[in-house]
Amino acid sequence: MSQSNSMSNPSKTTWDSLWCNATLATMTASGTPFGLVSNGAVGIQDGKIVWVGTQDNIPSAQLSSCTETFDCQGQLVTPGLIDCHTHLVYGGNRANEFEQRLKGASYTDIARAGGGIASTVNATRSASQAELFAAASQRLKRFLLEGVTTIEIKSGYGLDCENELKMLRVARQLGEQFPVQVITTFLGAHATPPEFANNNDAYIDYVINDVLPQVAQEQLADAVDAFCENIAFSSEQVERVFKAAKEHNLPIKLHAEQLSDQKGSVLAARYKALSVDHLEYLAPVDVGVLKEHNTVAVLLPGAYYFLRETKLPPIDAFRKHSVPMALASDSNPGSSPVSSLLLMLNMACTLFKLTPEEALLGVTRHAAQALGKQTDIGTLEPGKTANLVCWQTNNPAELSYQVGANLCQVVMFEGSVAHNASQPDEAPLC
Repeated sequence: MSQSNSMSNPSKTTWDSLWCNATLATMTASGTPFGLVSNGAVGIQDGKIVWVGTQDNIPSAQLSSCTETFDCQGQLVTPGLIDCHTHLVYGGNRANEFEQRLKGASYTDIARAGGGIASTVNATRSASQAELFAAASQRLKRFLLEGVTTIEIKSGYGLDCENELKMLRVARQLGEQFPVQVITTFLGAHATPPEFANNNDAYIDYVINDVLPQVAQEQLADAVDAFCENIAFSSEQVERVFKAAKEHNLPIKLHAEQLSDQKGSVLAARYKALSVDHLEYLAPVDVGVLKEHNTVAVLLPGAYYFLRETKLPPIDAFRKHSVPMALASDSNPGSSPVSSLLLMLNMACTLFKLTPEEALLGVTRHAAQALGKQTDIGTLEPGKTANLVCWQTNNPAELSYQVGANLCQVVMFEGSVAHNASQPDEAPLC
């Protein structure tokens, strides 16, 4: 992308930036694939999108007085990408368990033998806040270089008050130190820690009565999540967490139907969950409940691939009921050690048979809805936050087609350029 500057006297009608000569994938519900606008332009003022249209219709006053103009040279511009489900903050890794699975052990076998989430809990508890921040920073940078401007980060590897708070503080710190919007989620009901072994109900009591109130008091979480599964928590236990979250005015999400059909998605939807995530074992007959309560289905092909799952989520049922399908990396050390949201676009198409448009919607408009942020981000429309990405292509399908290629050229976050791949001397994202 080439850049030209044209300074003029500031006024209320002067745009801060103009991105022009672009192929816009607005991702709006315009009736055209990808909400595509050829020969398009975007006007930005005070960190917001104030105008979207074709090059020929740019208001002449703004065209002549805009502070900064970016010529996109016909390349593709999309909303900033959104990763709506990650576990980015943790200690250690689980490469040894990867080996065990290759030798025949299942994810459930490893978890019941004291591995899995429990092993990451031990490593996370042992790490200082500074160590967790340093490790998570390196993971985060890889996502930012691919055009991610919003990322959700869950707790869930502390499983006691001190360490859950520590994880959430690190996540908040990442959002303060990097050009990215971080959405934090409290996932205390992720697994039962050793000190509550064989007493899930007592641990849920602890989460509800001791940890969640402290999380809410310090305003460390934007939502509350849980893991409803036969190796985790029952629907009855999860419902108690939901009720407590509602008392603290926190929206809910749920890990559901990943390994078996526990009807967690139905429960979560009836509590007006923002999203239910994984969903390989969700019964097609239950999909209509998600639509009824505006709950987004979040697909996680990285975990599907890494665990060598064979049962597909009910994609056709989601389409039939017009349930929005979001897409996320599920970046975590045990079941999806993924550092690329772009790779998830390709996996969603090849493994789940999504179209390239569905995949891109999954990391823009639908991902925004899964976070409850659809009025602020996810599309190129006036009033939305000015998070934009310019790509080295003019075909949005190429973002799903390419494997291992990063076509990201320029990233704008909240109205300021955060990354420009054409400037090799650019300082690292920080």
